[in-house]
Amino acid sequence: MLALILLLALATPFLPLQDPNATATAERFARPLSPDHLLGTDHLGRDLLARLVHGTRLSLAMGLAAALLAAVLGSILGIVAGFLGGRADNLIMRGIDMLMGFPYVLLALAIVAALGPGLVNALIAVAAVNMPFFARNIRGVTVALAGREFVDAARLSGMGNLRIMAVEILPNVLPVIVIALTTTTGWMILETAGLSFLGLGSQPPQADLGSMLGEARAALISHPHVAVVPGVMIFLVVMSINLFGDGVRDALDPRLGAGAPTRPLPATVVDRTGPPPPSQAGHGALLAIDDLRTEFRIGRRVLPAAGGVSLSLGRGEALGLVGESGSGKSVTALSVMRLVASPPGVIAGGTVRLDDTEVLDAPLRILRGLRGRRVAYVFQDPQGTLHPLYRIGEQLTEAIRAHQPMSLQAARARAIELLRDVRMPRPEDRIDDYPHQLSGGQRQRVGIAMALANDPDVIMADEPTTALDVTVQAQILALLDQLRRERGLAILFITHDFGVVAQLCERLAVMYAGRIVEEGPTAEVLAAPAHPYTRRLIACVPAPGAGRRRLETIPGLPPPLDALPPGCAFAPRCHRARPACSDGEVVLRRTGMRAVRCLYPEAAA
Repeated sequence: MLALILLLALATPFLPLQDPNATATAERFARPLSPDHLLGTDHLGRDLLARLVHGTRLSLAMGLAAALLAAVLGSILGIVAGFLGGRADNLIMRGIDMLMGFPYVLLALAIVAALGPGLVNALIAVAAVNMPFFARNIRGVTVALAGREFVDAARLSGMGNLRIMAVEILPNVLPVIVIALTTTTGWMILETAGLSFLGLGSQPPQADLGSMLGEARAALISHPHVAVVPGVMIFLVVMSINLFGDGVRDALDPRLGAGAPTRPLPATVVDRTGPPPPSQAGHGALLAIDDLRTEFRIGRRVLPAAGGVSLSLGRGEALGLVGESGSGKSVTALSVMRLVASPPGVIAGGTVRLDDTEVLDAPLRILRGLRGRRVAYVFQDPQGTLHPLYRIGEQLTEAIRAHQPMSLQAARARAIELLRDVRMPRPEDRIDDYPHQLSGGQRQRVGIAMALANDPDVIMADEPTTALDVTVQAQILALLDQLRRERGLAILFITHDFGVVAQLCERLAVMYAGRIVEEGPTAEVLAAPAHPYTRRLIACVPAPGAGRRRLETIPGLPPPLDALPPGCAFAPRCHRARPACSDGEVVLRRTGMRAVRCLYPEAAA
């Protein structure tokens, strides 16, 4: 719609239209579809179609000019105030606050009254009352950017303030300026039309949409088409620009490309084409994952993040899940309780059984009872997991009372006991702290305490030690191992670190491109890896005290999930690959406690 309106405005001088200012009193108030007057005439017999087209052209030009003027001046003031700070910031922003202290319509009327009626003065008035909106928005973004490291680096390189604002700050705030410009242009067109409606904008005989609507007031009852025609055009122009601005905002917001702001469903959508497969796990397994297939469906693209994962976990057992970033480890763990965001995540096949409960078919009521009660999660970044506006005691008591009916005092006592169990120093004092008042290791202990709040059977630990220093990492691992032995917890531990796996886990599973490529007892896999991918991963790890040795690397990159190579996904990077590796699907073959997805395993070399 906006493209059609703009095309009409640009083509106005070349269209066979009548003179918009030519009067013919004998033809006044001609109805639409009259001869020679498609939309009729006004009170002076002027052709409404010609006046509408020329008026739309003028209204668009005035609104766009006012928006650009307000955006340029407001952005300059916002960048200067936010970057320089101090006295300059106070001086500029107090002036902006004074402008915003007046109702903007009254302020615009006052400016036009002081300058005199006319289109240029109306443009200045509209730009002046909208300039504070840009200044405040851009100033807030600039303040956050002014303290960033890249600005400090620019200062160290010898750049002056003016050059830093032009080269470093402006490109970073430009998307915000464009978004604000496109979302407010329609409003400024409406404001300029409003001033013309009151007789303070365009002056007779010049026509814009506002003045046309103002002249039609007297004949609104007897000849409504004279007012309906410019009114409908104002509606179409403003609405099309506003919708276009929303689209520009969405296009410039990188989060919307991945669907982040879309509110996810309370549970991952399950879209299995056939009946669930029978469980392949042995009897007595606490958690059994069979042929789990989780996809991300983004438009026409289908990304198989977990392409047929089968794992089992017994009581008191710790299973390590290792692989490069993007191999599907976290997606597998989140799929167990259907926590993968939908859209775009979809569980396309497989089963997940917790004791005798089939989780993927469970209704939401049952699923909510299992989350946090039977299966709990410890995530990698506790700072992002804990709510920054609530004290840790409030968050712990909420997790407890969600599954256990008890008083607030009893829940608080239980929370202190949990903090003591995870070796939090002075838990009675720390329980009233906010997350930002704790160190990284202490926040991770709070995350573990929250996972233990309801005595779960299974804990999914998704790289809980990656962001911690070595000392705190050792303490967290010792704590998890102690809790596992004392409480009989089953732990699925996701990590990149083979040292962590060797310390905590009895069994080890290695993932690549959404599939398990090797599985077995941790000591055996580390001592004699069978899959070439596992061997190369282990060879990449430095061994302190082992003397001089070559650190291996894995050539190439993991394949994109929507374009996996045929056969073995690791074949393009494998030094043992042969033509047969790309002929067909390679199955996971089991021999005793070991399993490997390879036609030419390392153990046979």
